[in-house]
Amino acid sequence: MRRTIMSVAALAATLLLPLAAHTPLAQGKAQPAAAAPAFARVIVKYRADSDLLKKQALTATGTRILQAHALGDRIGVALTAGIGITNRSHVVTASGLTSSTLAAKIAALEDVEYAVVDARKHIVAAPNDQYYAAGPPVGATKGGPVVGQWYLKPPGPGGTALNTAPSAINAEQAWDVATGGSNVVVAVIDTGVRLDHADLQGGNVLPGYDMISDDRTSGDSQPGRDADPSDPGDFVTSADVAANAPGCTQSDVGSRSSWHGTQTLGLIGAATNNNAVGIASTGNGKVKVLPIRALGKCGGFDSDIVAAMYWAAGLSDPAATSLPANPNKANVISMSLGGSGPCDASAKIYTDAIAAIVAQNVSIVVAAGNDSTAVGIPANCPGVIAVAGLRSLGDKNGFSSLGPEVTISAPGGNCGNGDGTGNPSSCLYPIISTSNSGTTTPVANSAGGSIYSDGVADPAIGTSFSTPLVAGTIAMMLSLQPTLTPAEIKALLQASARPFPTSGNTLVTTAPGLCVAPNGQQQVSCYCTTSTCGAGMLDAHAAVLAVMATQARIAVNAATPTAGQVVSLSSNSVVATGATIASYQWAITSPGTSGAILVGAANTATVNVLPSAAGSFTIQLSVGDNFGSIFTTSSVVTVAAAPVAPAPSSGGGGALGVGWLVLLLSAVLALAATARFERRRAALNAPARTSRRR
Repeated sequence: MRRTIMSVAALAATLLLPLAAHTPLAQGKAQPAAAAPAFARVIVKYRADSDLLKKQALTATGTRILQAHALGDRIGVALTAGIGITNRSHVVTASGLTSSTLAAKIAALEDVEYAVVDARKHIVAAPNDQYYAAGPPVGATKGGPVVGQWYLKPPGPGGTALNTAPSAINAEQAWDVATGGSNVVVAVIDTGVRLDHADLQGGNVLPGYDMISDDRTSGDSQPGRDADPSDPGDFVTSADVAANAPGCTQSDVGSRSSWHGTQTLGLIGAATNNNAVGIASTGNGKVKVLPIRALGKCGGFDSDIVAAMYWAAGLSDPAATSLPANPNKANVISMSLGGSGPCDASAKIYTDAIAAIVAQNVSIVVAAGNDSTAVGIPANCPGVIAVAGLRSLGDKNGFSSLGPEVTISAPGGNCGNGDGTGNPSSCLYPIISTSNSGTTTPVANSAGGSIYSDGVADPAIGTSFSTPLVAGTIAMMLSLQPTLTPAEIKALLQASARPFPTSGNTLVTTAPGLCVAPNGQQQVSCYCTTSTCGAGMLDAHAAVLAVMATQARIAVNAATPTAGQVVSLSSNSVVATGATIASYQWAITSPGTSGAILVGAANTATVNVLPSAAGSFTIQLSVGDNFGSIFTTSSVVTVAAAPVAPAPSSGGGGALGVGWLVLLLSAVLALAATARFERRRAALNAPARTSRRR
């Protein structure tokens, strides 16, 4: 009996151990340390199997409050629930510790997939439009540039009557091929937009949204998130600093409003060739633009930016975020923003969002940054199209960040030593775009608010403006071929890019060398390479022509390719108008750990592959058309491990397998032989018997 009691006790202790391990170390609200920082802000994402995700008869806000309280109890810190991002992630805040400390405490909990600091990011197209050929006359305080919208014209020698330059993207000839399409939507995540600007009245600016959740940085009259993406200005006052507006310091006070979102959106969606005023846009005035405001005074929180990304792609969960569904899902997201640092575990909020959005066939275009060093977040995260900036002559812009993460480069504007007009402060080759005349708060269009960045008063220069040139080009590509995937778009942009120049910089006394990998030092003047500034210089005309060619594509005809089983792959290539596919050729370029081999013919529309182990393999398809052109693509196929056969059952009903029957028969025969042997031995040892008669 005693042994039984001890066994039960031991079992109970074993079963209760996990509960003890999850018991909070402290209950209730912890007191902050006397000298600790005042505020912490963290994004938390729960594991899919977390008990904290159980449905509650509460609003989304109420559920987040309960979740925050539960987390706080477990770590001994009073947490306040913040804005929702997805159905499994939201913001939490606390006093008395740093954001990094709070993130570490929460990340250690079993219910949490990750917890990261909610950091802040910053703002980093021959039409008849008035300033396309040349900017307004240069005066003492405004005007220029004399070369107009040089960056949209066919490339040519700088300083000619053509008012173009070597790095110009040739959108002009691209418009002859792809006029743009209202079926394509580009979301611009930025500071919002001045909706009354005279050059944004072409009917292609869609209703957007304001994602800024912190009223201290909003600057608008409506608290919290709302359906008005208007930019009220991002100037900073002493009152903002006194109110602890996140990211703002006294050095920011007195800054004028940037109207950054109006400028970046105008480069994609300004009315073109129909109003004889203003500028032309890369999207030819036909591509739809969706303004989303996520940056305010001194930048914006990661949580607001990522919420804007999900909403733009139509992936926002209304129940979790209290946001309405986006009726105009974007095909492209343009983000002229970023921050420093690697795309590591601390950027999981971005890598999660990028993976989900790209899986929905939405391309994400991000500015590489303006630090002259390594590419920043989120441009350095996998899956995006990162854009570096070029001077008019094609060398790297002094401000542009660089590195292997860059996909392609585009004009970012540059000044120099005057443009020959007699005004030495006038920029040579800035970017012209839509803006507002207000220095702090906006000025209405009726009062002269609709202005343009120029070469004197407000030059637009930076990778912020290289980015929408690429986003607008992608929109033109999608207007021709809407089924293009982000990976195909990236490959076509890179394949159609023009090579970087290796000479021609006339603005420096010492000839610059080649750009090198980021090494912590600023690289102000250098000639781009394909390992530092992407595949080359953006060529919009070549990119849309590439879309019209045959696109080789591979389809995997199995939900889950499995080791030891033949998997079928097919060509679902898109054929160019007037062309037919004349040949197919398959090849495994890397078997990886799968040991994959081709089975049967490799020159038909369908091929069979046999993987012998789990892992992945890379297969290449080359299709030839009737004109003799060859188009190639590759795909990485993931192989699952072969299922493990279940162990034979030791009980229960059902028929016995052949193996078990053989073993059973062997056992029976062995027992029978043993029995016969024992009977013989007994007979030999038995004593002799005497018969008696009666």
